[in-house]
Amino acid sequence: MIWGTAFVAQKSGLDYLGPFTFNGVRSFIGGLALLPSIVLIDIINGQRPSLLGSCGSEERRLALIKGGVYCGIILGIASSLQQYGIKYTSVGKAGFITTLYIIIVPLLGVFFRRKVGIVMWFCSVLAIFGMYLLCFRGGGSLNVGDGLVFLCSIVFSLHILVVDRFAPHADGVRMSCIQFWVAGVIAMGCALLFEKVVWRDLLNAKWPLLYAGVMSCGVAYTLQIVGQKSVHPVVASLLMSLESVFAALSGWVILHEKLRGTELLGCAIIFIAVIIAQLPVKEKE
Repeated sequence: MIWGTAFVAQKSGLDYLGPFTFNGVRSFIGGLALLPSIVLIDIINGQRPSLLGSCGSEERRLALIKGGVYCGIILGIASSLQQYGIKYTSVGKAGFITTLYIIIVPLLGVFFRRKVGIVMWFCSVLAIFGMYLLCFRGGGSLNVGDGLVFLCSIVFSLHILVVDRFAPHADGVRMSCIQFWVAGVIAMGCALLFEKVVWRDLLNAKWPLLYAGVMSCGVAYTLQIVGQKSVHPVVASLLMSLESVFAALSGWVILHEKLRGTELLGCAIIFIAVIIAQLPVKEKE
């Protein structure tokens, strides 16, 4: 719910700030929001608070740093594509297109020699058809915002694969904190080069920034880590994919965005494809 409604904050923030500026400040706020969690966890475990913490071996410390940096770079690119895309498309459409990462991740696994079943290919075709109904209007052209958010979904898929590579060997909260700082540096560097950063605009956008930074980056990520300790990964993926539904609902209720009949049908088809893709398949003995 937090991730879905954060699309509204991102859209509202564009009224005051450029995409790079918004993402940079948001990422820094997200990194700061995770620091109290890190300190609290260390105190509970009887350790001296530290960003890198007691990683055990040098290998785990290196995995933490490399994972945080790599994820931060990818996250910086993905969030920038998403923020620019939201500038030209609706919150609801952006939410559903972003959710395609759940379909794209297994497909990218082909390049890592991971088998993709017939069900996944069916879901991919179904999702592409849903995207056609959602994104293509009467003229048959793809909105530039839709295209940018789709590229964002592909990059987010790479982010998920990189997290999968490093997360088992590093502390998840610390790695997330590092990635937010790295993504923030990248975004603010681009903001200083291509946008005009004005303190008054930052103050005007304080509520969207705080919601996207504290809630979306800090709170939601921490809730995900805590929740997945007692929830099956398939169930967790299904629940997280609901961000697309909450994005559409919040865009409708808060921003008064409307979707045409064909666009609503496209949303429904994409959501069905996402659900089918996450259903467990009985393996042949």
